[in-house]
Amino acid sequence: MQSLGSGVDTLDRRKPEGVGSEASSSRKGKRRISTKLVYGVSGAIGFLLIAEMVSRLGIVDEKYLPHASTVIVRALQLIVDPVFLQEVGWTLWGWALSLVLAAVIAIPAGVALASSKLAYAASSSVINALRPIPAVALIPLAILVWGQGTEMKVMLTTFGIIWPVLFNTIYGVRDVDPVVKETARSFGIPRFAILKEVVLPSAAPFILTGIRIAASLGLVIIVGAELVAGATSGIGSFILQASSAGDDVATVLAGAIWAGVLGLAINGILSLVDRRFFRWVRRGTEN
Repeated sequence: MQSLGSGVDTLDRRKPEGVGSEASSSRKGKRRISTKLVYGVSGAIGFLLIAEMVSRLGIVDEKYLPHASTVIVRALQLIVDPVFLQEVGWTLWGWALSLVLAAVIAIPAGVALASSKLAYAASSSVINALRPIPAVALIPLAILVWGQGTEMKVMLTTFGIIWPVLFNTIYGVRDVDPVVKETARSFGIPRFAILKEVVLPSAAPFILTGIRIAASLGLVIIVGAELVAGATSGIGSFILQASSAGDDVATVLAGAIWAGVLGLAINGILSLVDRRFFRWVRRGTEN
């Protein structure tokens, strides 16, 4: 009786199947994020210390490389500067418009091309010819057509970031199990319903990956366009104006730091979205 009772107690204490593994996976995920965060912060601090030493030891002239501490102080000043914050707002506005335009164009186009071999074959030569063209190479043409305002930045950035969204959509739609689609058709489910209920949910992780790549790349392109094209607004325009003074390198570097921080924040937010909605994809890959 004692052994039977202990056996029952053991069964009572046993966790439901899958609960322990899910909790363990969650803990491992949190530990990985914490470890990456610690390494990232440590690397940034180490880089700043090296830059500070290089400048203070005179290895590089302070005129060209200010003390890292000076740049950090200037960056903190910029975050409460209304002029700089307005320029950041213009850059983010153009970036957001570009990302929305790229998604609105590329996702339907990618679904259509992946669903039709004839359409893909007919358009592949045009796509392969346009895809390698750097967006910055089109700046002179963009200035002639749209001037140096927001329209120019948005069009250039949209052209540069449309490709990762397009190709990831194509790969995602093609990766859908054909047996699942055929099963849905055999039950008489309409084509549009299959697309909505089967194809797009399965392709969504690929599409989000394309959007993540496009979001990071888009910030690089739009700031670069503001710099090279001499745009009338944005972070790049702010940096260009600061560099034209000739002796305000700290402000130039501080503006560049905030551009990098924005890119890091955007990627972090989209990574959280990925982990929140597509955790099952990562879990399947890990298993």
